[in-house]
Amino acid sequence: MTADVVVDWLLTVAADGLRRGPDAVTAGLRAVSAAVPAQRVVDAAVVQVLRAQVDRLWTSGWLPIDLYEVTRRQASALAVHLVVDAMADTAATYPSATTHPRWLAQLGEVGAENWWDSAVPYPAQWADHHGAERSALLEAVVQLVGLALRLPALQVILPPPGQATAGGGQAGSGDSAGGTPTDGGDARGSSAGAAASGRPRPSPEKVLGRVRALLAKAESTPFPEEAEALSAKAQELMSRYSIEQALADAVSPERRTTVASARRIWLDAPYLGPKTLLVAEVGSANHCRTVSSEKLGFVTVLGTDLDLDVVDVLATSLLVQAARAMLATGSQYSRLGTSRTRSFRHSFLLSYATRIGERLRDAADQTAAAAGTDLVPVFADRSLAVDTLFDSLFSTATARRSFSAGNAAGWGAGRSAADRAVLTTERRAVRRSRRP
Repeated sequence: MTADVVVDWLLTVAADGLRRGPDAVTAGLRAVSAAVPAQRVVDAAVVQVLRAQVDRLWTSGWLPIDLYEVTRRQASALAVHLVVDAMADTAATYPSATTHPRWLAQLGEVGAENWWDSAVPYPAQWADHHGAERSALLEAVVQLVGLALRLPALQVILPPPGQATAGGGQAGSGDSAGGTPTDGGDARGSSAGAAASGRPRPSPEKVLGRVRALLAKAESTPFPEEAEALSAKAQELMSRYSIEQALADAVSPERRTTVASARRIWLDAPYLGPKTLLVAEVGSANHCRTVSSEKLGFVTVLGTDLDLDVVDVLATSLLVQAARAMLATGSQYSRLGTSRTRSFRHSFLLSYATRIGERLRDAADQTAAAAGTDLVPVFADRSLAVDTLFDSLFSTATARRSFSAGNAAGWGAGRSAADRAVLTTERRAVRRSRRP
């Protein structure tokens, strides 16, 4: 029996599992094992079928982080190990020069690396490496293939391996290297602020590193006052840097080309609806647009790279702090002793997200007023770039979803918690005249 035949058999077993359940998978795998005694044939088939599925999903818009996250949520721990190894194996078939830098970074983030002896197909070494039985490999393969077969296509926001240009982009990809430019265009805009102040500005990576460190401390400390101080400092750093860059763009001889990108923020159940609302509120206040894919568990955020960084960092920290504040309220019961915990927490998170949005928009309005007219053309360019990318990726997107809260106590508690979340302190305008 050839590897191609085994591939077809594995696909059939996976499809039967989707229709008929796990018993069909068990029976199918027994039949495969009995009919194909040669392990090398099975190993070759496993490599072939997983490369084909990973390649198909990558071409359909799924990024390495996406495949990792959806497998973590919908499959076993061994399937997660397998998808990481399958992505490492598939990526190695493409020249690195044709793979986008962000794609490579995501592969590194999930730990996709070739740990195996390349002289032998990795499935032959997989069970020992992960401390599993040989039979567990085929079970994970069928589970992963079954998951891949039912996943829908996503919007292509980065060019898949083999399609990235020398600059890391692809026309129409939605990535910053090949996204949607507006009129204008001088890359010198990013350094104009440094020239105006007579000192170099820190890099975005350095600023975000400091912000993440502050937020990590804020999330871990048991003292609310310390958390508020650390959070306020983190927000101040993000706000100052964002406004400095915007002002630098505004005063450059020719404004730099504004490019919009898209990223996905994955969320954990339960209460996905209120959590997507929180991300949407943070995104809206930071000149971004969002689209919820609640059934899969993520939100797509569209904006400039710096705004996306701010939304990612701020929303992630707010989700952590919201969960901590929510859990601190404990279980909730009605007068008759009936549990009201779920409705309380759902309302809590809805209220928290709504109040966070109010505070962020108020702060953004104050920033815009303090900055005067300098930022108007910059933000207009950003808005146009984001809207253009949104229309190209989500032309059939439905209207924004509405939410309802059915627990007044949860709503009040969530609003109070949001008022204590000082991550949303005012955005300080950084005027050129105030620079040393």
